[in-house]
Amino acid sequence: MPHARMIFCALLLSTAACSPAMAQSAPTPCAAPTLAAGGPSNAHTRNVETNLRPPVIKPGDQPLTLREEMRRYDVPGISVAVFHAGKIAWARGWGVRDLTSCAPVTPNTAFQAASISKVVTAVIALRLVEQGKIGLDRNINESLRSWQLPKDEKLAPNGVTLRELLSHTAGLNVHGFDHGYRPGATLPTTVQILEGADGPPVRSILPAGAQFEYSGGGYMVAQLALTDVSGMSFADLAQREILGPLGMTRSAFAMPPSPAIRADMAFGSAWGKPMPGNYEVMPQLAPAGLWTTAGDLARLLIDLQASASGKKGHRLSPAMTRVMMTPVKDNWGLGLALYGDGVPRFGHDGVNPGFESFMVCYVGKGDGIVVMTNGGDGRRLTNEVVRAVAADYGWPDIVVPATEERTLSFAQLSKAAGRFAGSGLNVDLEARPDGLFARFVGAPASASERLVALSPTRFRSESLGVTVEFAPDFSSFTFIDGAPPMKVMRTRAAPLAAKAD
Repeated sequence: MPHARMIFCALLLSTAACSPAMAQSAPTPCAAPTLAAGGPSNAHTRNVETNLRPPVIKPGDQPLTLREEMRRYDVPGISVAVFHAGKIAWARGWGVRDLTSCAPVTPNTAFQAASISKVVTAVIALRLVEQGKIGLDRNINESLRSWQLPKDEKLAPNGVTLRELLSHTAGLNVHGFDHGYRPGATLPTTVQILEGADGPPVRSILPAGAQFEYSGGGYMVAQLALTDVSGMSFADLAQREILGPLGMTRSAFAMPPSPAIRADMAFGSAWGKPMPGNYEVMPQLAPAGLWTTAGDLARLLIDLQASASGKKGHRLSPAMTRVMMTPVKDNWGLGLALYGDGVPRFGHDGVNPGFESFMVCYVGKGDGIVVMTNGGDGRRLTNEVVRAVAADYGWPDIVVPATEERTLSFAQLSKAAGRFAGSGLNVDLEARPDGLFARFVGAPASASERLVALSPTRFRSESLGVTVEFAPDFSSFTFIDGAPPMKVMRTRAAPLAAKAD
């Protein structure tokens, strides 16, 4: 289980280790706040409170309540914003923002957005491209004044570009960052981080532009380039270009957070206990440093939706928004995860120590959802909340509906057998008469997990909390639920598949 969780943290674009979902936890010391404390209620919020369902159900299963699922997943607090027809329909919180004061989560409670920060960073970068201050397809070193990305004649003979940095195709290392810093600690500078203050120095490891390789390190390169060409701190640049104009009044990249944010902010937790120091300060601002609310993120998504629909007067022009939402490699645009199955959608998720968040919305209509949590296995709880909201509003593409397990023949299972690698995953899938089994390469046979078959091409790992969909020819599979839409490719045929009886 710990190894599986470590792999899944990478899949979730984490900047730090995740909290084990099923670890023994202490009882939450806070009594549940009154419902009125979390904000306005209506029929839609009451649906969330009483109608949650996990991804896999059995005949006769009854809906679960939000309160019992928060307790089961050790999530002290959750904040949700839903927007419909281009406007915020409702935003409210449940539970507590910290386990010390037991103050309630409100619509104004700020959480760490973690890797969702990258979406804001990408919009800032594209704003500066439209202003002519930085080139989207020029060598990034031409924009860097205070540091240079070391040239690699073999992997990046022409350097790397901002487009490649924002789409994770620059071939750079440093997937994410293992940790932040305790409040009050001395923080490294951006250049020190790029030179290895938080891990290996940021360098080329793969051919530039050739493949998708998620890189928080690449976003640190982008951060420095944006501050160099603007002459402003990243926090001030974000405030000028995005946060201020969109009325994101409860959002900031300031680390540590400002007094205004601290007045109503969530603290992280793990195993039902407060994190040491209550939260970690993330000096890696562009990839992971945003404090914000669900409602403020909804304002950003609504603005992008309007621009994508051809409306002018938004943070990006319609043409630049189309560039942002055009896949560069696999299912990734510039700062955005793109969902092409069904009605097109875009979004991102994020994991920092003590915080997990998720947002997704439609491209062609003004509907979507943002969810933020402050501890425990917020990802699984978020999945159930999004499923309830999607069913309520009639959004069949937003999340995989609750589904019963299917029984497949050995011949059907054998099509999926083989070794698959990519997006931080290296796994063997073995067909047996009683199901399809997954095992990380190098792990003992006893660590194999029987996957839940939802269709001949769709399977779920309950240990990782993800559902995958195989390509029609089984040459790859893509995460469609519980993780970003990353693609994992077949590298060889079935390794010694078991024989059918």
